[in-house]
Amino acid sequence: MSKKDKKTGPETQTRTTMLGSSVQFRIDYEQTKQLPIGKAVHSDVLSVGGHNWRIECYPRGSHEAHEGKYLSIFLKHMSRTRSVKAIFEAFLMDKDGQPCTTVSTRSRARQFPKDDESNDADADWGWSQFVDRTMLENDYVTEGHITFVCGIMVIDDSPIPVPPSDIGIHFGRLLDHTDGMDVSFTIDGQTFHAHRAVLAARSPVFRAELFGSMAEARMTSITLHEITPATFKVMLRFMYTDALPGEDELGDSSTEILQDLLVAADRYALDRLKLMCAQKLWDKVSADTVATTLACAETHNCQELKSKCIDFLAVEENFKEADG
Repeated sequence: MSKKDKKTGPETQTRTTMLGSSVQFRIDYEQTKQLPIGKAVHSDVLSVGGHNWRIECYPRGSHEAHEGKYLSIFLKHMSRTRSVKAIFEAFLMDKDGQPCTTVSTRSRARQFPKDDESNDADADWGWSQFVDRTMLENDYVTEGHITFVCGIMVIDDSPIPVPPSDIGIHFGRLLDHTDGMDVSFTIDGQTFHAHRAVLAARSPVFRAELFGSMAEARMTSITLHEITPATFKVMLRFMYTDALPGEDELGDSSTEILQDLLVAADRYALDRLKLMCAQKLWDKVSADTVATTLACAETHNCQELKSKCIDFLAVEENFKEADG
């Protein structure tokens, strides 16, 4: 993030700089040390962990009862519609430009806003007596400025952990058992069993064939042509699990299988499978395979892969190698 200056008067009084997950907050102390008690200067609004925050510093303290003897610093949660738990840490840089990790370091965790807060204006957290001003002026003011480094860590504190989706695993088990299967496909003597409802839900082509007015709607066994058993097996598994097998399962002829699978995905309107195959084919493209990959993309209307192959051939060296 670029440096941004917050204008609070005729001259710049504060500067906020993002340092990875930390924030450097520099204040013109000479300009601000005579501010009234309870008057703050503040950082730019910061985005951390999907929430907006602001650091507020009171050079003469936030409470009249402390008689201006202390500097106060607070973190304010600026995202008013969401609750969040965060850790706020702050320390001062000494006159040598080194972080002081003794009396000037503070760290606290807090829920923003707290359950008993009815007004978001109170949703801040920090220290009203962060550092004695006499110590501050003796040890930390450099060229009229003081510099804080503040850390804001948002804590993911979901009380009920939710596991990742496992629907693909369960549907994959459906494919591994014959329970409820009501249609089969024969390809070159091999038979594959499946559920009409699953295929229809995944493919508009299968939906038309298996539940429409076509002859296949009344058949329990369908013979398929122009697709190999190996390709149909992978496609069928994808329709149940939404996943492709690993490279080790595809074997040495993975490029050919992926090309055949792209053809099948186009035929059965499995758009996601088509693009997944296109990406894998592009990952494998070389001068030896680009011609057949381009032809496959052109024939089966995969514009994304076609464009990639054309860009590949536009490089003179690649074109000469492929042409040779």
